[in-house]
Amino acid sequence: MPTVQDHVALAEIELCGELMIAASAADGERLSAARIDEVLNVTAERPAPARLPRRAGCCRE
Repeated sequence: MPTVQDHVALAEIELCGELMIAASAADGERLSAARIDEVLNVTAERPAPARLPRRAGCCRE
């Protein structure tokens, strides 16, 4: 009976295969981070801007 780990392992193997295909077709020595993201179909998550603490008496609202 297949387990969750089996499905995860198969998905990882498939992604590694996609990366190997992309690497073999690449012109340069390495794949760029953008190309890797494209092959793996991921998008970068942008962190929310950091909010700096206010200093006492610094700013008015």
